[in-house]
Amino acid sequence: MRVRTTSAVAGASALLLLTGCGAADMTRQASPFANARGARTVTLSVQSWVGAQANVAVARYLLEHELGYRVDTVQVDEVPAWDALSQGRVDAILEDWGHPDQEKRYVQDKRTIAPGGDLGVTGHIGWYVPTYFAKRHPDVTDWKNLDKYADRMRTPESGGKGQLLDGSPSYVTNDKALVTNLKLDYQVVFAGSEAAQITQMKQFAKERRPFLTYWYSPQWLFEKIPMTEVKLPAYEEGCDADAAKVACAYPHTPLKKYLNAEFAKTGGKAAAFLKSFKWTTEDQNEVSLMIANDKLTPQEAARKWADRHRSTWRSWLPS
Repeated sequence: MRVRTTSAVAGASALLLLTGCGAADMTRQASPFANARGARTVTLSVQSWVGAQANVAVARYLLEHELGYRVDTVQVDEVPAWDALSQGRVDAILEDWGHPDQEKRYVQDKRTIAPGGDLGVTGHIGWYVPTYFAKRHPDVTDWKNLDKYADRMRTPESGGKGQLLDGSPSYVTNDKALVTNLKLDYQVVFAGSEAAQITQMKQFAKERRPFLTYWYSPQWLFEKIPMTEVKLPAYEEGCDADAAKVACAYPHTPLKKYLNAEFAKTGGKAAAFLKSFKWTTEDQNEVSLMIANDKLTPQEAARKWADRHRSTWRSWLPS
């Protein structure tokens, strides 16, 4: 078992679990309890999108209430999170959307990060239009027809072109290259965060306006704003290898967990639990919806989910 800290740990609380709004990258700030001695403490990386927060909320709840750990969280952007994990500033990433360069560097070459297994959820990024618009204009769901609707998608931010709305520049995105390589009359506009992007989409939907957006599943918002995916050129293995030349759709990606290599070996029941943590898209969306739409705290949402799904999470607990 990995042990850490001071006698003050048990009573301290410095959690940074956020609910979708953008926040400063904390790559350089380790948990205040990292590498301390004397307490059973786990530090989890939490990304800014609500699905990732749902994973961490439930893992934290069960680690604390079933296994007796104190859980600390640090928000780190996707790529810098690998550096933090390699250096032991965090113990685990619970939802990675595919970073082959980092995986090669840290898992295969340096061996400072260990695979933690599948999360159980398959992620997919794509371009979407609201279903109410797709029903009236079904040809919009083929990328070849997008320019036909560019004038309908214009906003003050898109500079006379159609707007392709993205979230945070830190997310996995090929959109600027796609717009260029597919020769589309669109401008990528970053909202800045998942929450800001959702706010814009909700406003467009309220006004029944057409919009084109980068979006991803699993995501609770599909239940509130039905959206239809635009078919991009089919994804083939390696078609996205050169970031500047990408002209294909995003893949379907089994989301994975990663652990700091030392923690994976010496983290005892906490490491064993995180390796076993595996749930469904429906599970994640249930918690995400409670956090983002019902405005429960992550802790409250995790408790409600845990109360309803004992048969699911009991199999994650080490004997």
